Amino acid sequence: MTPRAQLSRPPLERMLRIHDELRRGTLINCTKLMKTLEVSRKTVVRDIAFMRDRLDLPIEFDAQIQAYRYTHPVNAFPTVHMTEGELLALLVAQRALEQYRGTPFHRQLEIAFEKLAGGLRDRISFSPADELRAVSFKNIGLGKTDLTVFNALSSAVLRQMAVEFDYRKPGEPKKSRRRVHPYHLANRENSWYLIGFDPERRGLRTFALPRIAEVEVTKEPFTRPVDFSPEKFFASALGVLGGAGDYRVVIRFAPAVAERVREREWHESQEMRELPGGGLELRLRLGALMEVEQWILGWGAAAEVVGPAELRENIRQTVTALAASYAKS
Repeated sequence: MTPRAQLSRPPLERMLRIHDELRRGTLINCTKLMKTLEVSRKTVVRDIAFMRDRLDLPIEFDAQIQAYRYTHPVNAFPTVHMTEGELLALLVAQRALEQYRGTPFHRQLEIAFEKLAGGLRDRISFSPADELRAVSFKNIGLGKTDLTVFNALSSAVLRQMAVEFDYRKPGEPKKSRRRVHPYHLANRENSWYLIGFDPERRGLRTFALPRIAEVEVTKEPFTRPVDFSPEKFFASALGVLGGAGDYRVVIRFAPAVAERVREREWHESQEMRELPGGGLELRLRLGALMEVEQWILGWGAAAEVVGPAELRENIRQTVTALAASYAKS
């Protein structure tokens, strides 16, 4: 395969380019399109035949001007048919993609959106910018991810190659060198994490990408287990940190915050029970307690742990320590 063929544009992109040229009335023929699209004459002829015969576009070759033309005006390329509401939903989704900023996905998704919106621009009469002034997204505490680290790890995940990197665990002053079989990259709680098998520790581990440095993709291949799934891995976690435990967590919320708790899906296992006076009881089944403890503390005095006893005691000790700290000031 020649370098030109390897770098040629996808068929849809080529046909959109041909459509734009024809719509503007540009004099184009096979020779000009071969040069513009960097493809063979056979490819140009095939693309035009597809547009004419399969997409019902009114293309003909005018022998007098030695060029292709549309026999009557064509506004939109017939690739996608959307209502105004559907396009608005697409634009809202584009805003939501801001969580991927700083990763290779962000630019790729932007390009895909631009292609879709470009093919629809003549069929929609409203202004997306005006319509979206009432829509915005704000993620608090977005994780900082080094693009070099992200690119190396995503490549290793796809190719199933072992990696080595420096990693600093929370609370530890020094980094340690780790060798891992990278299984999956996950965006959880507005930050990126790597789930991988650590042969030295003989188990799956979760690594926060902001704490990873000096990534080296080795030449050691591995096979990801067929029964691995990120959904299963995170099933016992409230956010990121799962565990091998089986904790039945019961929390009671005061009426002042109960409505906010009802409005969201916190975990796949959640069960809610209404309490007299407008309060709410939330039940969760988790594999670890650290994350849920921090989450409960965020509700202040409006949340009370009923069980398990271990979690209730952890909260009591934390509240006691907080009281002592604030008493000093």
